[in-house]
Order: sequence, then structure tokens, then C-alpha cells
Amino acid sequence: MLRLTKRTEYGLIALVHMAELAAARPADAEAEVISARAIGDIFPVPKRMLAEALKHLQQGGILESTRGVRGGYRLSRPADQISLGEVVSALEGPPTLTSCAGLGAASSDGGCDVEPVCPIRSPLARLRTGIWTLFEGVTLQALADRSADPTSLFSATG
Repeated sequence: MLRLTKRTEYGLIALVHMAELAAARPADAEAEVISARAIGDIFPVPKRMLAEALKHLQQGGILESTRGVRGGYRLSRPADQISLGEVVSALEGPPTLTSCAGLGAASSDGGCDVEPVCPIRSPLARLRTGIWTLFEGVTLQALADRSADPTSLFSATG
């Protein structure tokens, strides 16, 4: 079944926290940085895995980092401009639903013997595209808005 990795869950926890902090500050104030340690002190997640997730999010352009004793991370842009799809892609890569090799029909050269006549390849590719479209339509701001109706998460996707 479709399932996010722990690293992605921890990254999302940190991002939602940063979005909430950003929403609580005055509009003209510069975003403060927060360290992986400080986030780990608030949320009971493994600090090492959290730090790894934050590093990947920084490399993916979602976070900015500042080094030093007062260093840490902050969102690179407003939370309403960061999609769930962008986050998942930075932490897990593009989504997949199936693996031909996992079907037990792999040939000796690593290809899939079923591929030329596979009845599920195209429908599942469309399903994957649809799921990814939903992920791209949900913003970090929507995830951070705890008072919103959960169905409103998808309102941006049409």
C-alpha cells in the first residue's frame, strides 16, 4: 500500500512546525531558524533521522540553513508555496506503485516479461499520476491549518 517513509513523516512534522511558527510571527518579521535538536526536543522523533530529513529538504530547496551555534533551518519560501509533492519528492524521490520485478515475472536480464502485454501498467500509471496530482495540490500551509476541514486539503486540485 502507499505509505510514506518515517523520514518523510519526520520531515513533514518539522515542516508543519516551521509553518506554524511562521504563521505566528508578524508579516514583516524575518523567519527565525530552528535547529533539528530543538524540533526533536518538542516532538519525540529520532534526532538523527530528523536531521537527515532536514538536510534532504535543504538540498531540495525547501529549507534554508544557517550554520553555527545559533544555526538551524527555516522555510525557503512561504508555506502556501510548498507542495506536499515537492516534500515527498525531496525525501523519497518520485512515487511508484508497482515494480515489475516485484511481480515475480522478471526475466534474467532484469526486464519484465509481462510488460509488452501487461493489462495493469497503463491504468496504474494513470492512478499514480492522479495520486501525484493530489500531492502537488496540497500545500504545507493546508497541512499546518489544524482548524480546516480535512476535505479542504484537496480544494486546490479542483
